[in-house]
Amino acid sequence: MTAKSLRNIGIFAHVDAGKTTTTEHMLYESGTIRAIGSVDHGTAQTDSLEVERERGISVRSAATSLIWKDVHINLVDTPGHVDFLSEVERSMRVMDGAILIISAAEGVQAQTEMLWHALRSMRIPTLIYINKMDRIGVSVTHIMQDIKRLLSTHIAPLQSPDGEGEEFTGMKPVWAIESDIEGFGLTRRSIMETIADLDDEMLNRVIEGEDVSIQELQEKLQNLSHEALAFPVCFGSSQRGVGIRELLDAAVDYLPGPAGDDTEDLAGIVFKIERDKLMGRTAFVRLYRGSLKNRDAVVNQTRDVQEKVTQIRKMNGQKHADLGQLHAGDIAAVYGLSQSQIGDILGSSAGIPSSPSLAIPLLTVQVLAKEESRYQDLVEALQELTEEDPLLDLQWLQSERELHLKVMGAIQLEILSSLLLTRYGLQAEFSQPAVIYKETPARAGEGFIAYTMPKPCWAILRFAIEPLPRGSGLIYSSIVRNEDLLSSYQNEVQRRVPDALTQGLHGWEVTDLKVTLIEGQHHVWHTHPLDFVVATPMGIMNGLASTGTSLLEPVLRFRITVPEEYGGKVMSELVQMRAEFDAPSILQGRCMIEGIIPAATSLEYPIRLRSMTSGRGVMASSFYGYQECPREVHAERKRHGVNPLDQSKYILSVRSALST
Repeated sequence: MTAKSLRNIGIFAHVDAGKTTTTEHMLYESGTIRAIGSVDHGTAQTDSLEVERERGISVRSAATSLIWKDVHINLVDTPGHVDFLSEVERSMRVMDGAILIISAAEGVQAQTEMLWHALRSMRIPTLIYINKMDRIGVSVTHIMQDIKRLLSTHIAPLQSPDGEGEEFTGMKPVWAIESDIEGFGLTRRSIMETIADLDDEMLNRVIEGEDVSIQELQEKLQNLSHEALAFPVCFGSSQRGVGIRELLDAAVDYLPGPAGDDTEDLAGIVFKIERDKLMGRTAFVRLYRGSLKNRDAVVNQTRDVQEKVTQIRKMNGQKHADLGQLHAGDIAAVYGLSQSQIGDILGSSAGIPSSPSLAIPLLTVQVLAKEESRYQDLVEALQELTEEDPLLDLQWLQSERELHLKVMGAIQLEILSSLLLTRYGLQAEFSQPAVIYKETPARAGEGFIAYTMPKPCWAILRFAIEPLPRGSGLIYSSIVRNEDLLSSYQNEVQRRVPDALTQGLHGWEVTDLKVTLIEGQHHVWHTHPLDFVVATPMGIMNGLASTGTSLLEPVLRFRITVPEEYGGKVMSELVQMRAEFDAPSILQGRCMIEGIIPAATSLEYPIRLRSMTSGRGVMASSFYGYQECPREVHAERKRHGVNPLDQSKYILSVRSALST
């Protein structure tokens, strides 16, 4: 299959913009399905989980495929709710093109902006589809201004709507429109001007008033779109099936096919893990280079293991077709990869893009089994669910018989509870979600440990610890010579440092710091490699005790829109929640406030805002980063295990000599 005859397209949008409905109509128009399913009625092809059909929301990304004008299109319909951003993140990594859906009724939301910036950072060619054009109160002028202000000025509307809101009846191609009949400013001239902004030759021709053929304009726009420099725009109403065929045409014409060749060495990535009732564990693989056949042995580079492919299937909603072979550029479900996890590289990493970072779980919960006798079943179920969503980051504290998960929000907890019940027959309870704080060194300092007793042991380490700017994470290095400390021992130290930083002085993960090993010694007779596994946490905690740590809290970027009369009250409440915001803007009786706010103070605010404004106030938010807490904020987390600062007790603990 050549690049010209294949497209890998992800469908992205904020919640309720109409992604699944759009996907359903695309499948129907292409003849892939005979009847259109409904999200509200739980019959959508791409909503395969029982909980998705019950709730009418997408929880997992769904891979499906169709053929349009002899082009094979792999479509990935992603969830819209912010709680399931991890699914969006994994799908975005393996797409060659994207359709970003914006609801004409709600406009560009905070999550739309976040998705847009991620698509731009990865240089993924993007087609914008403005859905729900038939909704009451829709204004083409306002939505276009929103897109230009918040996303990009380099947009190229391929159509001009016939009417707007309740009067919307369809669209006309802009190529045939020379004068602005509707008053929307969407004409062939507007596309020429967009291209001229990016093409000096076209700019000169526009200035000189030269006529440019439609074919040449289309070719230039296609090239700019493939380079992710210009962004075609389509209009429609997916619920009514209006604009779907035009959207498919645009996807084929303006989004690129994949690179890669069957003859090259294998390079692929596992981007999704599911469990099929009949086939069991399913790994969704995007192949960038080479080909894969049934019974092939494939090397998982990430885990350094070899696995055997037993079957390759193409998924079409809830149906499948056996392929036998997967070609370069294509996506399919692969069976037999029992050890492979999400993000694992198959073969070589050549040509595989890095992953965006959209989903940052900000809450932690403890999971409790309602039936204590099924505790072990709950452990195994959560381990399976963590395979499917690694960001859950299950922590199983066996000695305390505690299970902890990281989650994005309350909706995700409801879905997890439903999955545990429907798939595993388990009833579980969740503790009240707690915000995940972090720590960072308050100043520079050193940590030292001389682990020489009780014999036999010998490990001497000295670390320099320095704070770094927000968002830096952990940077580790060593300036110790191999003559003083063997490289094998230094490798043990390097592996252990991140683990040692999972619990700081207040019990939270320590981040945004540089750790440098500046001194290290081993003993020819007494040292064992495990001595450095024991010594490293003691040296690190000794260093943190000398530097002290500052508490960091997660902060959200928010946009609140309320009727103008509520503006003053909302701003007063924002001040009490320690928010920072710009002067509000007033437009058509609506007050819009944008800024940043601590997650801890605003968890329940969207619900309170809707209640206060009788449903007319909306708060959209996305993760902004971690910031230092004010001095009056204290958040301690119970430490698990023995604190390495209590060195005697810690050594006894790791040597399993501590009496209970």
